[in-house]
Amino acid sequence: MTLHRKIIAFTIFLAAAVPALAQQTPPWSRGANDPAAQGYVFHVPDVDNIPDLHGNPCNAKLILFIGGNQFFVLPKLISAFVQEHPELKGRIYYETLPPGILRRQIAHGDTLTLGNLTLRVHPDVYEAGLRAVRQMQASGQLHGVVAYATNNLAIMVTKGNPHGIHSLRDLARPGIRLSMPNPQWEGVANQIAASLRKAGGESLYQAVYQAKVRSGQTTLTEIHHRQTPMRLMSGRADAGVTWASEVRFQESIGNPIQGVSIPVADNVTAIYAGGVLKNAPHPQAAAAWLAFLKSPQAQAIYHQYGFHSLPPAASQK
Repeated sequence: MTLHRKIIAFTIFLAAAVPALAQQTPPWSRGANDPAAQGYVFHVPDVDNIPDLHGNPCNAKLILFIGGNQFFVLPKLISAFVQEHPELKGRIYYETLPPGILRRQIAHGDTLTLGNLTLRVHPDVYEAGLRAVRQMQASGQLHGVVAYATNNLAIMVTKGNPHGIHSLRDLARPGIRLSMPNPQWEGVANQIAASLRKAGGESLYQAVYQAKVRSGQTTLTEIHHRQTPMRLMSGRADAGVTWASEVRFQESIGNPIQGVSIPVADNVTAIYAGGVLKNAPHPQAAAAWLAFLKSPQAQAIYHQYGFHSLPPAASQK
């Protein structure tokens, strides 16, 4: 094949591959996760792509630091919230990085560096698992804590389940490549560890999170479990454990992903909560946001994505 024909063939391949890459690569919301008025849209998949920073931090009147697994809920939540608080329309900025990374950002003077960009924003609200939120409350970093939703785990696989994965025990099978949350900054890794131990004891946990990590058959996330569907769709992984809500979201946008349910006896339930940061620049807006999360309207939005409301007793924890 001549060089000219090779160039033409590569150009045709690239043109066909870019739409597929764009579907695999976040943001999947096609702009819906930007609560500010958009300017010139400059986006190249996997290059200039920052899917976890949303909106315009300049002159924002409400700044939210929210655990990453809620990124797909926020467009509808924000839209409903600003209908009740129109003065905040276009003035909300939020981040959906893993809770551990958000805490590191807070510890570094509310400052985050991404490549050549350094951004300092002072959050009003921090949302994560109830345990982490209570820890920050106990240390005086948060107040006005509100618990508002629960979630359960599921196994995420490629549509059609080509590897026949039907339980957590199947994840230990030789040759099954896994994408799993990194325990260093993803709290869900603790729940997954508990679920693995329920299903197969310490040996199953060791196989998935120790032996397969050493052998390279388990790849840990570098950001958060948004990477698991990306790895599945690009053929780099066969399965991964995520929140059930994330499977539902991927199915809802037509990505070739499906879920394998985990029995109640082997599953765990997470409780999500948030609080107002000490020295929050907009404490009234922060309190209004947290109160809104408990409202029937917000709860209905969470239910659309597979989250559940708290039992009355749990809301008092």
